[in-house]
Amino acid sequence: MRSADVVVIGAGQAGLSAAYHLQRRGFVPAGTGSPGARSYAVLDAEDGPGGAWRHRWKSLLMATVNGISDLPGIQQPAVDPEESSSSFLTRYFAGYEDELALAVERPVKVRAVSREDGDPAGRLRISASRGEWSARAVINATGTWTRPFWPIYPGQSGFRGRQLHVADYVSAEEFRGRHVIVVGGGISAVGLLDEISTVTTTTWFTRREPVWREAAFDRKAGHDAVALVEQRVRQGLPPQSVVAVTGLIWTPALRAAAARGVLERHPMFTGIEAGGVRMADGSFLAADVILWATGFRAELDHLAPLHLRGPGGGIAMDGTRVAAEPRVHLVGYGPSSSTIGANRAGRAAVAGILTMLAEQDKLE
Repeated sequence: MRSADVVVIGAGQAGLSAAYHLQRRGFVPAGTGSPGARSYAVLDAEDGPGGAWRHRWKSLLMATVNGISDLPGIQQPAVDPEESSSSFLTRYFAGYEDELALAVERPVKVRAVSREDGDPAGRLRISASRGEWSARAVINATGTWTRPFWPIYPGQSGFRGRQLHVADYVSAEEFRGRHVIVVGGGISAVGLLDEISTVTTTTWFTRREPVWREAAFDRKAGHDAVALVEQRVRQGLPPQSVVAVTGLIWTPALRAAAARGVLERHPMFTGIEAGGVRMADGSFLAADVILWATGFRAELDHLAPLHLRGPGGGIAMDGTRVAAEPRVHLVGYGPSSSTIGANRAGRAAVAGILTMLAEQDKLE
């Protein structure tokens, strides 16, 4: 078993932010032999740098995500707005890890985090695909990409066409000549509607009427949105996405799509049939593809041995710290699940862990 004061699980934006702040506060990579220094390790399940950005579709360009993906401490390199986000951000994250010499080990899949004993100030055991670790604290930054959410609808299994989640989306061209239903009310849904509608016909369905934001999304608006999501997780409720709070933001491309009639929203269909869907008004709509742009859930199964979830179905949080388990911090969960809050969450988690470790050291 290897040992570190802090183990970070995940090396996406939130995980790298946490690693940066650990290093900045004097933590060194585990096993380097620096006497008296606190140590850390980062375990990442991906084959290389980039986190979930490695898997984004090639047509998602930096013109869309630029300005919200900056990592702390080093200025982001020049961005070509026409470069795919998966290409740029994978390269950017790799350079960031190299320049700061962050202690990222991959591919390492964490299977379980458990308590080594009943001591609330004791150590945590991290069981992974490449051995076990013992740590005084864990920063979990596993994000959501690996847990796409698929709603269940009557008749779904009998659909003869293709069903896919946005996590499996590659390009609009594969749908040419086929009618595509897009389900979901978020940014991915409207962005892919716009893209797919340039090569074939589409129909848009959402559970609720979409809310469009006319005002600019400035720093204050981002802060207010994060605060509203944070309020839910403090109460132990499952977090909403930040987008659910902010609403959809008009862009020139989306206004053009609306002018083409692409963003005409329909209430959810009542069932799925072999050749299409049954509309809310009882009529039938033939379709060849159903694209579920229905979001993701937090990847937290490996934390199940800690029994962190409360009666409300969520995990009660105090900032980034799990209220019932101060040795565990969640970044990329709830208010920090978007790029708006990820960097701040990494800094906050490290500050909280430093306070906890200092208090423990006083008692020893």
